[in-house]
Amino acid sequence: MRWMLMVVMAVSLAACNGASDLKDAPVPLGNFNLVHNIVVAPKAYKGPLSRKASEEQLTTTLQAAIAERFDRYEGSKRYHFGVSVEGYVLAQPGVPLVLSPKSILIINVTVWDDAAGKKLNDEPKQITVLESFGSGTLVGSGYTLSAQEQLKNLSQNAAKSIERYLVQQRDEQGWFKDEV
Repeated sequence: MRWMLMVVMAVSLAACNGASDLKDAPVPLGNFNLVHNIVVAPKAYKGPLSRKASEEQLTTTLQAAIAERFDRYEGSKRYHFGVSVEGYVLAQPGVPLVLSPKSILIINVTVWDDAAGKKLNDEPKQITVLESFGSGTLVGSGYTLSAQEQLKNLSQNAAKSIERYLVQQRDEQGWFKDEV
């Protein structure tokens, strides 16, 4: 039941490819420089009917996608990410048009301000992403992509979702702005 709720909530995030905008200039975040990009997955829940991914695959693939997106920022204020993989589903082939499984990744994100020595978000932000529909996965990536390719796609979408969250927090909470 929990997985179904998360899928419904994440559908709106699935329509875009997380890496499609990396050739463009980064979205303005303010005075932001990611220093530590820590990803862990000690309790990652493998969802029903999922292909298996090791803890190392989960962490290194997500860490690489986060670095790819956030290493483009060159502000002078130092920040750190603590990211934990909470759950995943890497789709297996299903029955066409009856069961076409989609891949899902659920992460928790904490942002640390280095100068202040504290978290910016007291509670981790939970982010749920689905695979991109624009990458030949209309009937489910289990048909066309390996588990590693699905994980890369999900990780890129997760990194993009983290960026969206940071932009929202910059606008609403004043994150990454220089104090006057």
